[in-house]
Amino acid sequence: RRRLGGRRGGGSLSAVLASLPEFLVASVLATVVGVQLGWLPALGWYGPQWTLLPALALGLPAGAVLGRLLDDLLPGAFGEPWALAAAARGLTGRSIARQALRRCVPALLPNFGLFVVGLTGGAVAVEQVFDIPGLGRTTLQAALAQDLPVLQSGTLALVLLAGLATGATRVAARLLTGPALRDGALSSLHRPAPPAGGLLPLLYGALLLAVVGFGLTRDPLALDTGQRLRAPSLDHPFGTDALGRDLLARVGHGALDTLALAAAISAAALLAGVLLGLVPRVSAPLVDTVNAVPPVLVALLVTAVAGSGAATPALAVGAVAWAPLAAHTSSLLRQERATLHITATKGLGAGPVHLLRHELLPAVVPPVLRHALLRLPGVALALASLGFLGLGAQPPSPEWGLLLAENQPYAERAPWAVLAPAAVLALLGALAVSAAGGLRRRPTRSSPRQTDAAGQRPVAEAEREPAGFGAR
Repeated sequence: RRRLGGRRGGGSLSAVLASLPEFLVASVLATVVGVQLGWLPALGWYGPQWTLLPALALGLPAGAVLGRLLDDLLPGAFGEPWALAAAARGLTGRSIARQALRRCVPALLPNFGLFVVGLTGGAVAVEQVFDIPGLGRTTLQAALAQDLPVLQSGTLALVLLAGLATGATRVAARLLTGPALRDGALSSLHRPAPPAGGLLPLLYGALLLAVVGFGLTRDPLALDTGQRLRAPSLDHPFGTDALGRDLLARVGHGALDTLALAAAISAAALLAGVLLGLVPRVSAPLVDTVNAVPPVLVALLVTAVAGSGAATPALAVGAVAWAPLAAHTSSLLRQERATLHITATKGLGAGPVHLLRHELLPAVVPPVLRHALLRLPGVALALASLGFLGLGAQPPSPEWGLLLAENQPYAERAPWAVLAPAAVLALLGALAVSAAGGLRRRPTRSSPRQTDAAGQRPVAEAEREPAGFGAR
């Protein structure tokens, strides 16, 4: 039987999957699986077979993010009293794992609903790669052509889909949780735990800084047409693009804009998401509405109001980036308020302010902060997607999305031209995942939530020997 401590082995792989742009995954799948291998059709929309490659291109990055969120919740589920009692009675690890998954799913459902709506309306780049007349692409074309009836119909369809998805996820969460949510009988899934090892974030961070540092020492605009699409060498470690420009230089200089902008947007989205998530009655309708509008349409609206420029993608992505964090905050807050220790603290006379500062926020903010870190590469990808569609930075800017867009036509002849910015994005994702794993509070002996409901077993010990995975 496997122990839960070994489950983090797929963290780097999920980081890479979550960091790859959907349009890049779509291009690779269409070229390799669809054209070269001929296993599946790559263009058009004529039947069920044509849905597989687009579904993979959209589902792999989204599934990686949901997997990391589930990974954040599972240790608390395996440390709950019911899991310890089940292990003591000799239940199999598979049975306990299945129930632990059911215990964690309600906290993930709001973000799953957001992914459903976001992928439907925001898959413009993937629809463009596979030549699919999807809802997002149709709405974008209507906006570009100023076809107001089609634009209004597409936007209304997305808003209705958002409402249906949100309602369905709320009903499903209540059904899975049962009366424990109403009776305040849940256990907290976010208990103090030893932080993950700090070596990997330092390693990934040093590698990323080295790439950016070496790139900054080179000229990103120097043209040498005699060196077009050269493979990586000592003179050009990342190779050259179609104009003979050094890709290492362009990746390094593009990091200044891409990473700084993504970090600033993520910080603002985290602050707005937590504040709005604390008032779910106000934020829930806003989350449904904002998530129904793809960033591409927001970028077009910003372009129409303020004109095109480098700030357009930042404003567009920032306008929608807070919604998943607000939904996550509301979901965790709802479950945390139904826990036994909150009920006990209320019984001891604690007021709302004390509960918020000392019980609710310490339990909710760390996982939401880890979620925001996981979405940092996603924010960079959203900026890259807008650049790929021509709504962001313009040539000769070395912005990473523009690099991917410029070099995608040469992906088959010179794959390094696309792999260089994609690899740096994947490295950013690995850094975000490993740093998020280290944002865990150390358990202290005075912490009331270190023990189970019987007050007998520390949570840290329960996580070292998770229920069901060490059972006979």
